Formats: sequence, structure tokens, C-alpha cells
Amino acid sequence: MTAMDWVHLPEAPPSLGAMLSWNPQPLPLLPLIGVLLAAWYCWAVRRVHRVGRVWPWPRTASFLGGCLLLILVTGLGIEGYGFELFSVWMFQHLTLSMAVPPLLVLGCPGTLVLRSTPHTGWGIPVLRGALGALRSRTARILLHPGVTIPLFLFSYYGIYLSPVFDTLATSWAGHTALEVFFLATGVLFIVPVLSSGPLPVKQSNLGKCFDLFVEMPLHVFIGVILMMATSPLLSTFTTPPASWNVDVMGDQQLAGALAWSYGEPVALIVVVIFAMRWNRDEDRSNAAADEQNKRGGDSELAAYNEFLKTLPRR
Repeated sequence: MTAMDWVHLPEAPPSLGAMLSWNPQPLPLLPLIGVLLAAWYCWAVRRVHRVGRVWPWPRTASFLGGCLLLILVTGLGIEGYGFELFSVWMFQHLTLSMAVPPLLVLGCPGTLVLRSTPHTGWGIPVLRGALGALRSRTARILLHPGVTIPLFLFSYYGIYLSPVFDTLATSWAGHTALEVFFLATGVLFIVPVLSSGPLPVKQSNLGKCFDLFVEMPLHVFIGVILMMATSPLLSTFTTPPASWNVDVMGDQQLAGALAWSYGEPVALIVVVIFAMRWNRDEDRSNAAADEQNKRGGDSELAAYNEFLKTLPRR
């Protein structure tokens, strides 16, 4: 049995209907992960409601939306066409690295783990494991901007401008490993920016803003490179079925156009959400400062007034 025996390659020419048809691969790893995550989240939310606590419905909608998108982009017919067409694969890559991670992170799964897990019995080792992983040195390293930004950019430049992709994408295991890598790098990049829970790496809002604006223009350039190339950059997509009548260079240019345009609306939405949170944090800080001044008075102003009293009068 060869590596590609685990892959169900489509025979019909690519069409919107064929790509959107339910056609999972023989080993649907990522769709299964999406189903398990959605099932756990629903169970955890129900447990939180049972103890009389409130869990905001926008968080639930966001996380389940991310799970659904993960299931669809890897479980529909589009997954099979991603083995043959660069444009389809690029759409999957962008969805897994830029669209799914923010939806999952905005669902606050870490906070839900802490609230839904009992503090007795089997919940004790679960909580210890979760808190230990959060406070570990590995988590601090993986969530540091010096790691997340290079990893995110490597998923574009390092993968497509080197032999890495052609080496891995020829097998089901390599193809799936790349999808998992794209999803993981997207999550690692967006967690420090959008997560509202405690993190081992604490960044200021200004630092988060810098990370966003460093990443946004850099990931677009790979699209320009693909559109301006005069020859195929990846050998994996140079031999689609002849009956499909696919223009290989036209398909590569379409992949470049997707890389250039797909991420901009997603990035804009992320920036808007981040700006709203930044403004909310500022309002809370100002309100806390005002409350403190009302209770204890403005110590700096009082000290300044006392200083004025000590000055000689003319």
C-alpha cells in the first residue's frame, strides 16, 4: 500500500458543486478533530449552565463556527481537489491559518476548561495539567512574538519558496501534517492578540498592535511573488488531470491572488475587534483611576498644593 492509497482524488473536473459536496477522505483526521472539539465545547457550556453560571452566547457561536469551518474546509470535496490544484490548496491554507484560529480563540476555550472542570475527583488532575501547561516554559516560548511571528511567516515563505512543500505534499501524511501546521501556527499567532484569559506571556496593547501590523503586509507579499512568477514554483501542482483543462500558470496566479486578497478582510476584522478591546481596557483603567481618586483623593494634586503653601509669598 502506497502513501497515496489513503487519498481519495476526485475524477470530475473542478466545479463549485463538486467542491462543496460532502466527500471526506478515508482518514478524515481534521474533520474528526473539529467534531470532537465542538462536542466537548457544547458539553462544557452545558455544565457551566448547570451550576448556575452564565456563558456568553457569542463565545459559543464563535467557537462552534470555527469548528464548522474546520470540518467543511477539510471534509468537503475541496480537500480532494487540494491535492491537485494550487488555488484550492491556497484557499484551504488561508482558511486554516487565518479564519479558523480567531474564531476558536474568541470562544475562550481555556476559560471554559477552568469553569467547567470540577474541583474534585477527576477534575483535579485535569486542572493541574491545564494550569501546568499554561505556566510552563514551553508555553512561554511558543507564545512569545519572537517565535509566533517567524513561525507564521515561515508557513508561507518557508513552505512555498523551498522544497518543503513538494517533499511533504506527495503523501496523505505530509499533506495532513501541513494542514495541522497551518492551523497550529495560526492559533499560536492569534492567541496573544485576542485571548482574554491569563497567558504566560503578557503583552501590552501597543505590543499586540505592533505584532498585527508587522504580520499584515508581510503575508501579502507571497501572493505578489506567486502572481509575478513566470514558471511554476511547486512541482506538485504541475500535472493535474488532462481532462480538467487546467492552466497551471493561471491556477498559480489565482492562488497568488487569493493569498494577496483573502487575508485582508480577515485581518481588518481582527484589528477592529482588537481596537474595541483596547478601548474597553482604557475605559476600565480610567474608571478605576477615577474611583480611586474619589475614595482617597488625588495624592499628587494634594502634594502639589502643599508644596505651593511652602513657597514664600510676594
